[in-house]
Amino acid sequence: MTKPIKKAVFPVAGLGTRFLPATKAIPKELLPVVDRPLIQYAVDEAREAGIEQMIFVTGRGKTAIVEHFDVAYELEDTMSERGKDMSVLNPTRATPGDIITVRQQVPMGLGHAIWCARAIVGEEPFAIFLPDELMIGKPGGTGCMKQMVEAYERVGGNLISVLEVPMEEVPSYGVIDPGAANGALTEVKGLVEKPPLAEAPSNKIVSGRYILQPEVMRTLESQEKGAGGEIQLTDAMAKMIGDQPFHAVTFDGNRYDCGSKLGFVEATLALALEREDMGEDVRAMAQRLLGQKELVSGR
Repeated sequence: MTKPIKKAVFPVAGLGTRFLPATKAIPKELLPVVDRPLIQYAVDEAREAGIEQMIFVTGRGKTAIVEHFDVAYELEDTMSERGKDMSVLNPTRATPGDIITVRQQVPMGLGHAIWCARAIVGEEPFAIFLPDELMIGKPGGTGCMKQMVEAYERVGGNLISVLEVPMEEVPSYGVIDPGAANGALTEVKGLVEKPPLAEAPSNKIVSGRYILQPEVMRTLESQEKGAGGEIQLTDAMAKMIGDQPFHAVTFDGNRYDCGSKLGFVEATLALALEREDMGEDVRAMAQRLLGQKELVSGR
């Protein structure tokens, strides 16, 4: 019988340099997509999947992430007095023990960030969320992590989320070397980071969600530095293939790379268009702006 996934690690210690100057004083994880910060989308996805404890691996200047999930007494008191709708704050509420933070004092890579949470993870399987990867399930469907947890309950072991992309995009990503497939579930025989197009074993890219067994922490303990002089999670996972079941779940939904400015704008536009309270207005706005551009360019 598999142990349930009740803990999740969120590596949020990065500096967000690609979004400067916006991220000089504000963590990139708090940048809003429409009206919710990136970290809120990830935590909501975790809660939907039945995860109860969120472990934030933070760095200096990231205390605002924790404060986002704390009680804002002055704000709530003022809203209450003015008869404002308080339900808008419900997603930000956390009970004691739901949110735990650990500090990554030196930026040594994703693998090192995950290893920093070892004492809290203990001997339990756990999930990992990369908040830069905004994963949105299709309307009426479930989120990425819930899809993965449902697969985990069938096969156990280790799982990663993947998405299929056009082959010409594969050299920009880490991809899996696939084995047997069964619907959305694919056996993982290997992991290849940014392979040349001619050598790519598949077009299934790793997409920022993981379910791993606690043994990965012991692997990371002795993991040598890899690409970029950092301790890489991919290297540690590769060592576990063959020793434990390892599968990929092809996500039924949309992924937005909010680690890039273009991806962030795409996510904001796509989610705004889906909103009942603003979708039509945003569509009309986009058409008006495109019309103005065509008029100016003389097309």
